[in-house]
Amino acid sequence: MEKKLVDYRVENGIAIIELNDPPANTYSYEMMRQLDDAILAARFDDQVYVLVIRGAGEKFFSAGANIKMLSEASPQFKYNFCLHANETLNRLEHTPKLVIAALNGHTVGGGLEVALACDIRIAKKDGGKIGLPEINLGVLPGTGGTQRLARLIGKSRAIELMVTGRTFSFEEALEMGLINYIFEEGDFFKQVLEYAQQFVPPNKASKAVGRIKRAVQSGLEISFAEALALERELQQQLFQSEDAREGLSAYVEKRIPKFQGK
Repeated sequence: MEKKLVDYRVENGIAIIELNDPPANTYSYEMMRQLDDAILAARFDDQVYVLVIRGAGEKFFSAGANIKMLSEASPQFKYNFCLHANETLNRLEHTPKLVIAALNGHTVGGGLEVALACDIRIAKKDGGKIGLPEINLGVLPGTGGTQRLARLIGKSRAIELMVTGRTFSFEEALEMGLINYIFEEGDFFKQVLEYAQQFVPPNKASKAVGRIKRAVQSGLEISFAEALALERELQQQLFQSEDAREGLSAYVEKRIPKFQGK
């Protein structure tokens, strides 16, 4: 029987996905395949509005790919592994639902690459180090790290961090815009779920959240004129939604809207 390396459950409209191979939660081909399954389950579940990804235990979100596995693998397996991991993280990034990474511990190498494919990153205060130290293994961040990091914090700073392989605190990561928030250690994950709950109906129009994400993710990859056309198309879709009617009516009637995700 295959070992369960990714735990999945749904609570109050939030899909909780846990990388479960402590202590370091390093990922293998099997874990990445199970993560792919969890992403698809959340994407097609109409009762899921937000995905939250975390690592099992207290010390690591994830230390990235299993180095022992890679050192013993053939060049072809390594190539196929990176290809599959890239496809999984692309699917995560383009899932039309908000994805939050709860960085409960060290987030390095491929672990940070997973987090970079999420929309929002929330770290635990004094929880650990973060960075892309693949240069120390003689390789580069090969599951989207070179591209996503540069798009997030700028080309020059991203290159410097990757060629030095420096790891640094969550506090420094917050200053450079690599993470969005730092929450206190005591009830860290409870705070993350409370934060995520604001994006679940009736609090937010989840279709609008998803379309905003798509407009940004897809829009940055095409020309500005094409991106504006995409934005107009997505807006037209939202104008036809029940939540848009509710939001506009609530504004006119001076009341708090109650969205249904429709």
